[in-house]
Amino acid sequence: MANRKVLLILLALFGSTCALYKQWIPDTNFENATNWDKGSVPCGSDQVIFPTSAKVAVYVETAHTLSGMILPVNGEFILASGAGLSVIDGQDPSCGAGGTTYFRDPDSSKWFDPALWKAASSFDHLQSGPYLFFVHEEAVPCQHDDVVFRDGSSFRVDVSAHENSVPVKSVSVLGRRFGDNSDFSQYSSSHLGKLQFHGSSAVQISGLACSDVTGCECENSANRDRICLNVKCPQLDCKSPLNPVGHCCEICGAIVSIHFSDSFNIESYHQRLQHLFLSLSKYKPIKMAMSKVSITQRLLRFIPYAVTQEIQVVLLDENTGPQSGKLAEALAQDIIRDINAQGSHLGINSAELHASSGPSNGMSGGAVAGIILGILVLVAVLSLVVFLHHRGTLAKINLPSLIRWRQNSGIGELGGPLDHGFDNPMFEKQGNLPEIPGLYGPESLKSITLTQSGVHFVNPLYDETDFNA
Repeated sequence: MANRKVLLILLALFGSTCALYKQWIPDTNFENATNWDKGSVPCGSDQVIFPTSAKVAVYVETAHTLSGMILPVNGEFILASGAGLSVIDGQDPSCGAGGTTYFRDPDSSKWFDPALWKAASSFDHLQSGPYLFFVHEEAVPCQHDDVVFRDGSSFRVDVSAHENSVPVKSVSVLGRRFGDNSDFSQYSSSHLGKLQFHGSSAVQISGLACSDVTGCECENSANRDRICLNVKCPQLDCKSPLNPVGHCCEICGAIVSIHFSDSFNIESYHQRLQHLFLSLSKYKPIKMAMSKVSITQRLLRFIPYAVTQEIQVVLLDENTGPQSGKLAEALAQDIIRDINAQGSHLGINSAELHASSGPSNGMSGGAVAGIILGILVLVAVLSLVVFLHHRGTLAKINLPSLIRWRQNSGIGELGGPLDHGFDNPMFEKQGNLPEIPGLYGPESLKSITLTQSGVHFVNPLYDETDFNA
């Protein structure tokens, strides 16, 4: 029984170390200046107008006095302790002349906008950092992530997706954590829930953390178009930009592709890179994204024949111009040297470096597999030829007949049409010659004479006139 308790504690600790938290950044708070068209929170002399058709739940943290307020047809105020809204006649001396202030459209915020999320390895880090960097598809919540909407705030998010549901591990709203889909479905179908979550799809709670120590895939590729629609790619200065799996833009930097075994631990390796390299002052400007991805292996770069999983380490730095990506490449080379020295102890079978300043360092697994497959096909063909030769099958092929067929078909030795030369007007084809009696008939054969000195014939074009007469 004691061993069982220890195992449960270890599993709980493991789950906490592997957890990822994704927090929604925008809100619909009254005190957030960005929610107002003038970029400032309304004061006592201002008249506040909410769009008539807006569906929004506004969180109010403190007490406010206004000169007037026009509310939407369908909306809700969430009042914190001591908060309130009141309307008075006249002007607030501390506010000035005042004016009309409009609440911004809350429907523009999309779930699949990577810029609207921040990620951390713990709930505490969501408040102050450090924050984690991901490729675009993984910057939004993945299937095993904990989703957090800040306590003391409200929001409105469009969760329209490629599928009918958007799977996540859990959702926290207004300080309440939902780890069961039935409880969350009840909340999201309430009046407040409908104001906060809208769109053609619904968030679905699985309650499942990633149970694979080598990592779990994000599974957001089906919504790649929605994600990339919200991304604007920067202009690059490097020679050979890279295209990481799951990223919407090409990058200047480096990618380390890791082929791993079952003993590999993605969380431990992430911490190793943080401790050995990213903690160094020279590498602090670098952002690193690490995740498990699926790679389609292609024969001759075109024909897909297999899908493999690998660990992708994406490295970016802040340098621009001729130095763009160089610092990230230096870190990638340090990582490769560490793998060459300690990879067998870390569950790493091999690794490849791809740099934006030039060709990749080493051949990719797909290229190597393609070459090997090509060699195997060549060996198979040669083996078949040898086998047919030993059975005598090749000897049965009638080469003279084949040659005659090529001649009759008008095909030359090199595969092109035969060269029949030019037409000689003196030797036309028989079918095209004029009909001259006796020229080609049996009588003409009588003029052919066979003697010991050779064959003699009479040319019908010349008569037998004796010019000596």
